[in-house]
Amino acid sequence: MSRHFLAATAAAPLALAVLPTSALACASCGCTFTSDWLNQGLVTQPGQAVTLRLDYVPQSQLRTGTTKVDTRNIDIPNEREIERWTDNVYVTASYDHQFANDWGFNVSVPFIVRPHATIAEDTDSESRSRTHGLGDIRLTARWQGLSTAKGVTGLQFGLVLPTGAFHQTFRSGPAQGEEVDRGLQPGTGTTQAVIGAYHYRRLGQDFALMLQAQAQIALNARQDYRPGTIGEGSVAVQWLGLGRVVPQLQVNARINAQDSGLNADVDNSGGEQVYLAPGLTAPLAARVSAFAHVQLPLYQRVIGWQLAPRVNLAAGLTARF
Repeated sequence: MSRHFLAATAAAPLALAVLPTSALACASCGCTFTSDWLNQGLVTQPGQAVTLRLDYVPQSQLRTGTTKVDTRNIDIPNEREIERWTDNVYVTASYDHQFANDWGFNVSVPFIVRPHATIAEDTDSESRSRTHGLGDIRLTARWQGLSTAKGVTGLQFGLVLPTGAFHQTFRSGPAQGEEVDRGLQPGTGTTQAVIGAYHYRRLGQDFALMLQAQAQIALNARQDYRPGTIGEGSVAVQWLGLGRVVPQLQVNARINAQDSGLNADVDNSGGEQVYLAPGLTAPLAARVSAFAHVQLPLYQRVIGWQLAPRVNLAAGLTARF
């Protein structure tokens, strides 16, 4: 075992896992960023882990720019679409393997259920959909050859595969039978590259610091749709003074470029968000832990009119073996 793994093993308590960005298909869903494998200390010692998590992201606030849209003063029918609400439910299964050297990899498989209600242009009643199914699977590898005895530093790279459906339709209302916007489908239909870097280190006896930056870039367009490039950064601090119960506070930032293509809602996509995410993990057994967190928006700016969440919730289980 290399010296940086030996040095970092003491800093490897299980901590709060957060949602991989690949599960988010809609631009204003928000981000819960620092990756499972980093947040749980999986970068610091060889081994395998399986995580099952549930995320709930209710988008109920229509926004434009940095302000809320007062829908009470909007005439219906209207020349523009007036989105009502979107409930995003993600169930994500992840497998992580850290080898006894500088390499590791992670596979994340999301399943998505997304009920949605909107009033389409020039209509006077709601159209509703329930897009659901397998999302876009994410495969990433990591290399930690930059690590030292003071902390783990690594590079990440991988692909998001076009495994999710993107032709599901509205179930009821004036738009019944029409395809739901591509940004609300379970998958994007495109292959995306993932590149990033991260750092994990102890801050004295009772605290640990995690830093991560990452970009997700579409490598192609599919049927006149190309998702916008996503850039994210995260800073997280863990308190290790309670033993195996580990509170954590995280600040996440996300910049999303506008989607492009004839089938993209170009004018109502993209923006920037900053979130505060407190959370906690606790052991259930020798090799099993439970985690939960809440994410609250500190700053939101959307392009055009988009639904944004007031809160994101997550909980799950991780087993190491």
